[in-house]
Amino acid sequence: MELLELIRTSPGWLIGVCALLGLVVGSFLNVVAHRLPLMMQREWESQCRELLAAPTADDTTPERFNLLTPASRCPHCGHRIRAIENIPVLSWLFLRGRCGECRTPISVKYPLVEAFTGLTAGLLAWHFGFGWPLAAALVFTWMLIALSVIDIEHQLLPDSLTLALLWLGLLLSLGEVFVGPEQAIIGAAAGYLALWTVYQLFRLLTGKEGMGFGDFKLLAACGAWMGWKLLPLIILLSSLVGAVVGVAMILILGRDRQLPIPFGPYIAAAGWIALLWGEDLIQGYLRFAGL
Repeated sequence: MELLELIRTSPGWLIGVCALLGLVVGSFLNVVAHRLPLMMQREWESQCRELLAAPTADDTTPERFNLLTPASRCPHCGHRIRAIENIPVLSWLFLRGRCGECRTPISVKYPLVEAFTGLTAGLLAWHFGFGWPLAAALVFTWMLIALSVIDIEHQLLPDSLTLALLWLGLLLSLGEVFVGPEQAIIGAAAGYLALWTVYQLFRLLTGKEGMGFGDFKLLAACGAWMGWKLLPLIILLSSLVGAVVGVAMILILGRDRQLPIPFGPYIAAAGWIALLWGEDLIQGYLRFAGL
């Protein structure tokens, strides 16, 4: 109880504890981002075999595969990752970015996700202080990070995350943690319909699909968390950042213009900024415009 009181009353302790918690959660988010798409693929394959009445490759019972089992292993040599090798950021630095057994390079993505999750958790603690809004904002941020990493790597926004985020936002509105039920419900509907309308118009004009349905659900989730009033800001910020990054990737990195660019991370970044500073940005713009 003394530690809880210290965390509640001391901003420094609160920020430090949240940052450390973020580092640990960031390690788990790496697991989610890696395994969830594989779990979905296995489920799709199982459904296809069942639909086609196709036999499996062999009669052996498949190994359990979920977010908790089996234990993490090196994909190259199968070395089981020990606890000492799984300390966020520090283990990667100590191992110099290589497997402790076969010395195969480990992607820098893992410590970056851990460090970013810890940094954002500390920032949220500084911004919100101790209370339910902080707890909710942490969950919101962690789910956005997982969705962003998955979308970057697989161009996929799993329903298990986007819909959970949507329903959680609606439930939080009952307690008016960020907005009330009316704003949340209208925000969820408006968020989905806004991108759905753009999608339909783009397909009608070009015959191509400009974005996926996961983007609609993610923006709907942001609307459920922050209400309909912040949706224009989220759409504007995500579009501007997406356009700048897209042009830079084409001009600087020579990316093929025909290759799709995932839009989910830009919605996530814009939604996170809006959660923390949305009202301030809108009020600042209104003052600047003299309105």
